[in-house]
Amino acid sequence: MSLSSTSPHMPSSSQLEQLPRFQSLPPSKIHLIQTLAECQHYAHELNIAAVLGFDSESKPIFKSGEVSDGPHLIQLATLDRAYLFQMNEEIWNFLKPIFANRDQIKVGFGLKNDAHLFRKKGVELNSVLELSKCFHSFGFKNPVGLKHAMALLFQVYFPKSKRLSTSNWANPVLSTAQMEYAAADAYAPVLVFEELLRLGLLPKQIPNTSLKLRIRPSKTPP
Repeated sequence: MSLSSTSPHMPSSSQLEQLPRFQSLPPSKIHLIQTLAECQHYAHELNIAAVLGFDSESKPIFKSGEVSDGPHLIQLATLDRAYLFQMNEEIWNFLKPIFANRDQIKVGFGLKNDAHLFRKKGVELNSVLELSKCFHSFGFKNPVGLKHAMALLFQVYFPKSKRLSTSNWANPVLSTAQMEYAAADAYAPVLVFEELLRLGLLPKQIPNTSLKLRIRPSKTPP
């Protein structure tokens, strides 16, 4: 089936399920990071990225009045890899300059809650682009979620498991399914950003538009 960019109708659940399943990064490209030494190992890769997919996960709250102490996992991704950070004080300090960096665009969906949690941690977020608001050209006035964005742009089904989304993200040992779920939530926004850029559908005023020509710095001719 085809989901045209000119269609003003949001695809139904049954339509989405008919699409080919989204193929995310292989396990070898998903890096779980638990220590400062591991952060430093990937520092260069992260620092040269012009665009980073961004998401976070927190242990769910079930008791009334309970306050989250998350995020417990922060996901960053490039077009080639995903980095899953299990948070502690040292890792927060490592990531703060990345999030504050105005020369890197951080892209994602539903980042309002992430921003709230980050403010509570004293983390400055700069050059962040909420992709859910970039689909007016498709006829949608309301924000579009990641699942529908992937269907509209790539004609693929991006599954979202409630069981995984509400799992214990503070667990020191994450399951393979959790890691794959978390990686996809950061990796797919990079693909969405690049495709919207290719189609000329990004907002005219986006963070650091001068970076648009170096989204893939590793592929720039020598």
